[in-house]
Amino acid sequence: MNNIRNFAIIAHIDHGKSTLADRFLELTGTIEKRKMKEQFLDTMDLERERGITIKLQPVRMTYKMQNVNLKMENDNVKLRGNHVALRNEKFKINPAERDTKILNFDFYTLNLIDTPGHVDFSYEVSRSLAAVEGAILLVDATKGVQAQTLANLYLAQQQGLTIIPAINKIDLPGARVEAVEEEIKELLESHNSPLPPLNLRGGEILSEKGRSPIGALRLNPHLTKLEGEPVIYKISGKEGTGVEKLLQAVIAKVPPPKMEAQKPFRSLVFDSSYDAYKGVLAYIRVVDGEIKRGDKIMFMASGARMEAIEVGIFTPTLKLADKLSAGEIGYIATGLKEVALCRVGDTITTVIARSDSALAVEQRSNPVEGSNIAGSPRPFGVRDDNKVKPLPGYKEPRPMVFASFYPSTLRQVQGKHSPRNEAQDYNQLREALGKLKLSDAALVFEPESSDALGRGFKCGFLGMLHLEIVFERLRREYSLELIVTTPSVVYQIKKRNNEELTIYSPQQLPDPSHLDEVREPWVRLEVISPSEYLGVAMKLLQTIGGNYLETQYLGTQRVIISYEAPLREIIVDFYDKLKSATSGYASMSYELIGWRAGDLVRMDILVAQEPVEAFARIIPRAKATGEGRSIVEKLKEILPPQMFAVALQAAVGGKIVAREDLAARRKDVTAKLYGGDVTRKNKLLDKQRKGKKKMRDRGSVNIPQEVFLKILKK
Repeated sequence: MNNIRNFAIIAHIDHGKSTLADRFLELTGTIEKRKMKEQFLDTMDLERERGITIKLQPVRMTYKMQNVNLKMENDNVKLRGNHVALRNEKFKINPAERDTKILNFDFYTLNLIDTPGHVDFSYEVSRSLAAVEGAILLVDATKGVQAQTLANLYLAQQQGLTIIPAINKIDLPGARVEAVEEEIKELLESHNSPLPPLNLRGGEILSEKGRSPIGALRLNPHLTKLEGEPVIYKISGKEGTGVEKLLQAVIAKVPPPKMEAQKPFRSLVFDSSYDAYKGVLAYIRVVDGEIKRGDKIMFMASGARMEAIEVGIFTPTLKLADKLSAGEIGYIATGLKEVALCRVGDTITTVIARSDSALAVEQRSNPVEGSNIAGSPRPFGVRDDNKVKPLPGYKEPRPMVFASFYPSTLRQVQGKHSPRNEAQDYNQLREALGKLKLSDAALVFEPESSDALGRGFKCGFLGMLHLEIVFERLRREYSLELIVTTPSVVYQIKKRNNEELTIYSPQQLPDPSHLDEVREPWVRLEVISPSEYLGVAMKLLQTIGGNYLETQYLGTQRVIISYEAPLREIIVDFYDKLKSATSGYASMSYELIGWRAGDLVRMDILVAQEPVEAFARIIPRAKATGEGRSIVEKLKEILPPQMFAVALQAAVGGKIVAREDLAARRKDVTAKLYGGDVTRKNKLLDKQRKGKKKMRDRGSVNIPQEVFLKILKK
């Protein structure tokens, strides 16, 4: 099994990860040329429409050593005339960088995981890195090091991975290869993760005295500095330049997985999906032992037991396999229909078949002996060879943005609105969210109820893009029509009677007379920008009401600006403003640093004198008038005209801080007149005016679904 290499590609968004994965698929012959298409691993329509990777995607490739005999004499040279020929030279890298002990196979099994690059999907990246031993750190030659380059490097360092840096898009006219190379060297030498390395793959992370493959970048456990001079590969994912050399470097430098084939089967669930016929599909990294079709297995955290109805690998489509052994990446079809029983980060192990009488005897003799999971008795029938212990798993993601999803009360049928069955739609939404969580482990949701909107779910997201993607997937994949409330962060409330609450939506904010303090989350914001945009970036940061920390120079052309700011100021449109101000070159990342008190109030939006809960938000008191005016002005633009005049108002407490009027849709009631006295015209106009007034008093405004989306996007 020393011919297995597990690695991932990590980079900032739009730096060419999926294109590089395409070249790997072509180079290894994994996909036939007639079936090949751009961004082959991006299988969702949303990914292709937006040009970004949303889901991690594993694939197994085979790199064959045809007509090559890798021995020590590979490095011998033979003079032929005036030039030097290398005999049996397969790897076009410096022989001094090669570890000949691991380059002695006819073929190599390469398990690649393509990862997203956007900050909202960083949990996908962290789960991917826990299942591999190495990572290609890809940097765009035209854009250089950006925010997620740094963030993903930190994640790889925490896992103790072998890091192979590469510069992509060297074929573009604006490529700054030498400058970007200096940026990467400085990044690798001076920026290390402040956290200790994690160990989720079963093996031990090298100690300070442990030796890494020659030329590889591996961090010691204290993460104080890098060992070895970085070798930075220069490639073009589009044209294929240098791609094979990079793949050979992965084989030479990434160590094979550490495994114990003789131990009982253990595997880490790093992702999952749902199949209507096979049930829950668990994507696993096998740490110890092996698994075959028909084996009895168990999820150690949830306690669910079942039979493995199918095991296989990713090519990248699902392909049946005879078995999965230690060190390999594949999937298990569990047949589970209850999606909550499969959790990302759980450990799957095998179950020994025993007779009912033997189990009964063991249960009477040792009712709670040998707990495998803290707080739960050892399940009977589980392999207990030297006590099988669950793998560490993953740290639960911390949602940053909260919004509520409610089923729409109307649906479109042949151009007409018809009432929906509320209970049926609620159940469909619950089932859809449960299945979606299988493939999106960062999604958090729980039921809630609203007097105005009915029953729905409060959902937590890692960012605004994450919210938009989840909403679109629910709409497309499950045909659900939803109402989305205005995104909000979580707040901590302290009442005058010293009672403390945590609220997730503006509707939960108590009356101001009962409040003593409102605390909101603050984040540490890192903005990476070209140095010529330092002034405009600082000017934009000053508008969010935060605290400046420091500015660091990354090379001569890049700066890293550190800032502290309220999370509510950056979750909606700050990233778009930053891109606009810096011509698209700047990028950002953030992490939660704590809670701070602020002068915050709830602002309600009234449409025809009726408050719309979905539009309510918590904002600073000083910004209430400006925010209210911008919202009602935008509502006036996007809300369809009604048969009567509609008042759009923003209110804080009982005070109206902004107002706009939406004019009524009018019919020309005088069109049928062909002459006569003016009193005939006035009579018809008076009749119309009275009708409009009656409708205004009795009528209600139906707000289309698109309006909610446009408002939350600002």
